[in-house]
Amino acid sequence: MRWQMRILLLVAALAAPPSASADTIDVNGTMRSFTVQSPTKKPAPLVVVLHGKTQRGADMIARTAWPQVAKREGFAVVFPDGLNHAWADARTKAGPELRGPPPGTDDVAFIAKLVDRLVADGTADAKRVYVTGVSNGGAMVMTLVCARADLFVAGASVIMNLTDESAVTCHPSRPLPMLLMNGTADPLIPYEGGRGSSYFAADGFWSTEKTVAFWRELNGCEIDDADVTDMPDKAPADQSTVTRISSRCPTGHDVVLYRINGGGHRMPGFAPDARFPKVATGLLGPQNGDIDGAETIWAFFSRFR
Repeated sequence: MRWQMRILLLVAALAAPPSASADTIDVNGTMRSFTVQSPTKKPAPLVVVLHGKTQRGADMIARTAWPQVAKREGFAVVFPDGLNHAWADARTKAGPELRGPPPGTDDVAFIAKLVDRLVADGTADAKRVYVTGVSNGGAMVMTLVCARADLFVAGASVIMNLTDESAVTCHPSRPLPMLLMNGTADPLIPYEGGRGSSYFAADGFWSTEKTVAFWRELNGCEIDDADVTDMPDKAPADQSTVTRISSRCPTGHDVVLYRINGGGHRMPGFAPDARFPKVATGLLGPQNGDIDGAETIWAFFSRFR
């Protein structure tokens, strides 16, 4: 068994993100935790990656390609932890079945202070800070873009739509490029809006089309799609395909949707996004393998500075 343990330790070491360190920061008297992976050359672009509800930053490290993409491309990436494994986004009616963060949690202040710290210590280039997240983390991305557009260059929200509540409070100080990535077979965040089929689904979601239209209007884009491109079906067994839908926007105000046709409440990726993929497919729907979420989002982010 000793050689098997050595192999497991070696695999864990190889999988661990390089130069990653866990730390905390005081936000209004509450210690908040995060893990940051820094590149050799600093200051560097910074991507803030927000996990979904019930998750931690460690899940995004282990289940997405962000650490590998960051190492290859030379940018910093930070994985903050939400309190109670959740984010206090702009929605107050976000599904009582799953507990949210404690009352009074100010995650806008947390992320803003975290960005300021990483800029102050020389890790991050203040002019190249990006934010992305999945599910509840995707809702938090929209909340951050709405409340602190001054901090970021672009945002990307995965498997999330707006609600009346989150939209009415959205008044960005400037337009930011926005990428959305939603599945048409999502049981939690229905593509067509309303309430999903999952027991844990909340009600009142806008459709993805209405959500895209909202960001197009904010960014001064035209109403209609600019280009609709069906991407290569590289993984036919995944029960899904990808369509990229772009917008006609002023320069630097891009709004792009990656529609995952037949995709579930999952982030697309070349590797499984769950410890037990078959169980996740049964509960959340298929994970697309034609594109990788982190690779696709970074390709979008890297165009803006």
